[in-house]
Amino acid sequence: MSLFDLTGKVAIITGSSRGIGRAIAEQMAVQGAKVVISSRKLEACEDVAAAINARHGEGTAIAVAASISSKTDLQRLVDETNRVFGRIDVLVCNAASNPYYGPMSGVSDEQFRKVLDNNVIANHWLIQMVAPQMIARRDGSIVIVSSIGGLRGSPTIGVYNVSKAADFQLARNLAVEFGPHNVRVNCIAPGLIKTDFARALWEDPVRYRQSTEGAPLRRIGEPIEIAGAACFLASAASSFMTGQAVVVDGGVTI
Repeated sequence: MSLFDLTGKVAIITGSSRGIGRAIAEQMAVQGAKVVISSRKLEACEDVAAAINARHGEGTAIAVAASISSKTDLQRLVDETNRVFGRIDVLVCNAASNPYYGPMSGVSDEQFRKVLDNNVIANHWLIQMVAPQMIARRDGSIVIVSSIGGLRGSPTIGVYNVSKAADFQLARNLAVEFGPHNVRVNCIAPGLIKTDFARALWEDPVRYRQSTEGAPLRRIGEPIEIAGAACFLASAASSFMTGQAVVVDGGVTI
């Protein structure tokens, strides 16, 4: 059996109607997992689930709409997954928000709280909802999609970067708590990836050049290139790895 095989596993991926989350869901399905597509808009989730089912067979994917800002929505996501598939083996906390772009001196309290609520506290909520069954089975993998922004400063996305730095520590601390139960928690730290979420960065020719001219690979990444790291962290291939941040950035941070 391949170390990357996910046959029999059930994975929830938040923010998976497009971009990185969709690529992760699609590739986990390729590896044999049942996947739960979730974002705020049900129709978008259903489209992705239908495409995956058409490729891998009916029942491979389901769609459950949920807003990460709603604890009730997240609990419903977990409950519906358990109802349909009977278990949760993998959780990918990918959904995030960034409502403010500019120096931290200009952010409103409401905007700052929204970033922290959606990018950190929502992850904490969802993990706490899923972890008990993983602990009981002594098996599970939790992946938080952070960012290289959490490793450095920025004049324009500092608030977002603060939240992503917190995600690294969330993973480290939960890895310590869950490790004795054989439940692993890791982060992925993508660099600039060609998604709608980062469109303001890669569509701007000046910012694009700044992001790529000093990068060893001389380009930005594609969503599927983050999906590979997620499949690694979800599978037996990473069974001795927890509390870590896998940087996937084309070499930018070196």
